[in-house]
Amino acid sequence: MSRGSPGRLYLVPAPLDFGCAAQAPLQQVLPAGTIDVAARLTHWVCENAKSARAVLKRVDEVQPLAAPLREQAIVELPRDVHKKGDHQGGFDARPLLAPALQGHDVGLLSEAGMPAVADPGASVVRAAHQLGVEVVPLVGPAALLLALSASGLNGQNFAFVGYLPQEAAARSQRVRELEALALRTGQTQMFIETPYRNLAVWDALLKALQPATRLCVASGLTLPQARIRTLPVSAWRQQPAPVANDTPAVYAIGR
Repeated sequence: MSRGSPGRLYLVPAPLDFGCAAQAPLQQVLPAGTIDVAARLTHWVCENAKSARAVLKRVDEVQPLAAPLREQAIVELPRDVHKKGDHQGGFDARPLLAPALQGHDVGLLSEAGMPAVADPGASVVRAAHQLGVEVVPLVGPAALLLALSASGLNGQNFAFVGYLPQEAAARSQRVRELEALALRTGQTQMFIETPYRNLAVWDALLKALQPATRLCVASGLTLPQARIRTLPVSAWRQQPAPVANDTPAVYAIGR
């Protein structure tokens, strides 16, 4: 890349097995073209430097990195961006793209899945557009689309609503609101939960939803132990919880 023109911002998907006991072989979840680009990049903006290095180590095992891990320029998004997100504005990420203005290609990497989709990174993409830096999304796993396509629910009209409230009463109220919207409009309502809250969320869903409402849970996506199942709530109430408490999960409700 000539120093007279800016580099590109590559949105690099990460495997979905972050935090899982087992990992899928990288070549099974990322296409060769994505691995090629990741291997040649040496400048990164990421959610977490430790997990970014872990992904790059896996890339290096398939295709040697252009620079050793210790020489990779890895910059983390600020901690409050991790906690509150950066999808609604308020954080100026333009300084993080200084290498791109110097002619270097930069990779944006989250802990799992596609950066800026149910993960931080939107501020970096906004900054790239403001600076005239070309944005290039790479192909890789996106948990929301994998879950939706396998759910049997409405894939023509759907919404991702982030996380449910942590407080029990507010969570139950939110579930009822989402159900009412799904039943009235036919729009599938999707949300995610962090590990170790799955059982609390599952209990709230079974208590708050109507018996005929269809509920999908998808966990361990792209792994051998992946499980995706959609049943009416009445049927789920006759079964044990289908998702482990420590496994990342996607939920969807519909009619």
